Amino acid sequence: MLELNSGAGAAPAADLIIDSSEATFMADVVEASQTVPIIVDFWAPWCGPCKTLTPALEAAVTKAGGKVRLVKVNVDENQQIAAQLRIQSIPTIYAFWQGQPVDGFQGALPASEIDAFIARVAAAAGDGGLGEALEAAEQMLAEGAAADAVQTFAAILGEEPGNAAAYGGMVRAHLAAHQVEQAGTLLENAPEDVASSPEVEAARAQYELAKQAESAGPVAELRAAVEAGPADHQARFDLALALHAAGEVEAAVDELLELFRQDPGWNDSAAKTQLFTIFEALKPQDPVALNGRRKLSSMIFA
Repeated sequence: MLELNSGAGAAPAADLIIDSSEATFMADVVEASQTVPIIVDFWAPWCGPCKTLTPALEAAVTKAGGKVRLVKVNVDENQQIAAQLRIQSIPTIYAFWQGQPVDGFQGALPASEIDAFIARVAAAAGDGGLGEALEAAEQMLAEGAAADAVQTFAAILGEEPGNAAAYGGMVRAHLAAHQVEQAGTLLENAPEDVASSPEVEAARAQYELAKQAESAGPVAELRAAVEAGPADHQARFDLALALHAAGEVEAAVDELLELFRQDPGWNDSAAKTQLFTIFEALKPQDPVALNGRRKLSSMIFA
């Protein structure tokens, strides 16, 4: 089993940790816990262990980055809440999810046990820590640790076979490890419920580009051919393939845009098709994709 916190977008620290009262407890805890787990810290100013536990909880909740939130309740000022929840000693910690207490403990704990508690509570929200595992796998991939990324994506799929992000990530990790055949097998056997997802389609586009790269010609010779014959569409198309295979993505896009400008319908609009494949393989906000799409649109709708 993965022992990681669930994924969620980061929230401002001011939203993650608040003080509550009898007047706002329903909204701060019961209602808020419908969408995110809420940890309630029952404390008092005179409580020695509270002075250690509360800052540790605040640090752990902040580190969790929005997966859980912390609500602090001063029992001296909110005795009715303490009585209703039968708080007999402090510090007492309750975790609420969808309006119900799901976990808790009494007394101070070491940081490692607090982190484990946070992980359990975050997992109650439903993804069992897979969001954070996905982030870790993507980071591994970005840092060139393709083999580690493969293992992490595989572990996520072991927990949730229909996780499209993990499936697409697994394909991309194999491609990064130059295991093109394995990536193709994964795509061929993609479960029906993820096969057409954006994550898997993006991985499929990367796979198609990787297959093209296997037969790409030498850049220098193809560039010379284009310079010798600027209207040689096949040479320019092949140059774009070679440039992309060499990692010069922006240059490849520029050549395809020029080919489309010269002859939009050449070879059944091969330049436009290839551009869309490259754009789909890139992240949506990648500058090369954004600028390329804009330029292509200006030509299509000119």
